[in-house]
Amino acid sequence: MNSLEARNVSKVYTVDNQAICVLDDVSLTIKSGEFVVIMGSSGSGKTTLLSLLSGLDNPSVGRILVEEQDITEWSEDQLAPLRNETIGFVFQSFHLVPSLSALENVMFPAELRGDRQARARAGEMLAQVGLAQRKSNFPHQLSGGEKQRVAICRALINRPRILFADEPTGNLDSKNGTAILDLLVELHAEQQTTLVLVTHSAEIAARAERVITLYDGRLGNPLPATENAVNGLAMAMALR
Repeated sequence: MNSLEARNVSKVYTVDNQAICVLDDVSLTIKSGEFVVIMGSSGSGKTTLLSLLSGLDNPSVGRILVEEQDITEWSEDQLAPLRNETIGFVFQSFHLVPSLSALENVMFPAELRGDRQARARAGEMLAQVGLAQRKSNFPHQLSGGEKQRVAICRALINRPRILFADEPTGNLDSKNGTAILDLLVELHAEQQTTLVLVTHSAEIAARAERVITLYDGRLGNPLPATENAVNGLAMAMALR
């Protein structure tokens, strides 16, 4: 089954009465359980594409399908359970709630579903990523790497079938960035979650099963996994 599909998708914004095309006739398919990287320079449209695929925004033209359901014209009421149950998000800036502890941040999406096991499951997940002793700490008491691990646990607590990650290592040093990437890849393999990760890093792209490149809002040629390691660094240099 296909997890995600974009059919002739374009996105146009109006700024100062001028139309700016951020995505131009993009079509792609991502299979269930696949690990795909979307790569491109700043302004290439990769974050916009992620927003459209995840239902956070609507295309100006074209259709978006999630698990073969056309969500293009869904209302917010229809999209809300999709975002909370089928889809998980990991962002560069963590987006933790400052007034909630690490445990409470992880619990929050499960509590919205009425999950009576939310606290126990959140505790188990934090222990799994080495944060059992930090569960009562608030975000300002955590390091960047710890915050991102909490954010990953929060994204995964409802066992989403699709996980989106937008530059998840962008605010981290190389050591913590590698640890977070290892964690995402491990959880993807364990849970067979479809993982769609936006990055400009050739090293991260080399870990994916497939790389999709964007150039000025247009789709480049996808690279199979066997070509990632060979072409990743050259591609990154070309994108700069």
